[in-house]
Formats: sequence, C-alpha cells, structure tokens
Amino acid sequence: MDINIRRMYLTDLNKVMEIEPIAFGRHHWSYDSFVNELNNPFANYFSAFDANNADLLLGYSGYWLFHEEAHITTLATHHNMRRMGIGEKLLLNDIYTAKELGASWLTLEVRVSNIAAQELYKRYGFKNIGLRKRYYQDNNEDAIILWTDNINKEDYMLFINEKLSTLGIQLDTGIING
Repeated sequence: MDINIRRMYLTDLNKVMEIEPIAFGRHHWSYDSFVNELNNPFANYFSAFDANNADLLLGYSGYWLFHEEAHITTLATHHNMRRMGIGEKLLLNDIYTAKELGASWLTLEVRVSNIAAQELYKRYGFKNIGLRKRYYQDNNEDAIILWTDNINKEDYMLFINEKLSTLGIQLDTGIING
C-alpha cells in the first residue's frame, strides 16, 4: 500500500479521533490534547494517508524532541489497516525526522501486553531498559521503557537507509512517501 506521511494539521484531528479511542481504549488522548500537542514547540506529529485516497487517514505518530532525545509519544494505525506496514513506515518517519532535527536517541513506553509493538520497536534497535509500574491508567498495566543506541552511528543509518530502500520509501524533505 502506498502512503504519504506529512505533518499533522488541526484539520486531521477529527479523523485522528476516529482511530484514537479504538487504538488506546478508554483513557485515550482527547481532541484538546492533540490541539495542545500541535501547539507544543517540542512536538512533531505526523499523519499517514492513503496515497490514492487523501481522505483516508491510515495512522499517525508523534514525538517530543528535547535536545538530543526524541520521545515517541504516540503511534497508531486504523484498526482495519493493522499489520500492513503503516506503523513501520510511521516509525521510520519518526526516526528519520528526529535524526534530521538533531536527535541522537529515541525512547518510548509500550504496554507489556503489546507484543506486536514491542517486536516492531526491537527490529529498529529499541532495547528494554526498565519498567514503569502501573503506568497505564485504564488497567494499571506496566510499561516497558525502550531506548535506542545512538541513531547517528554509521551502521544504524545504513540499516535505516536499507530499510527505506527495501520498503520502497522515498523521502520528500524528511517526510516519507511510498
């Protein structure tokens, strides 16, 4: 599936809110939370659309950038579009754009029960460095804390560029198309 990833706009939020509660359950972010994030100078959020249907939001992601650390705050795909590589492309976009903006490391929290997400992150060099007990409010589930090694190392960027090529992804000013 060909997708276009671009910066998230306020006009995307109604579609984001169709995905958010299904992806994250009862304690998902509100519309106003996303508005705040889009106005946060440390935040970078992206929307993935079907390249053949610009009205179909496939997923979204975002991170905060503090100095050399990019903290991935969200990554979600439409429930009917899971396991189709959209999340992987959003993650690649986050990694690539964060590096371009000066990040050296990426971090995130993921539910201990979310094995699919953990496997995706591990494929891209994220390592388990700890646990946040009872992190998620909806069920007090623990979160695994994941970090990458330095993403500016030559071997890591060779790996990322190879993945981009293998997946047929083209970069357009730091945003993924393909």
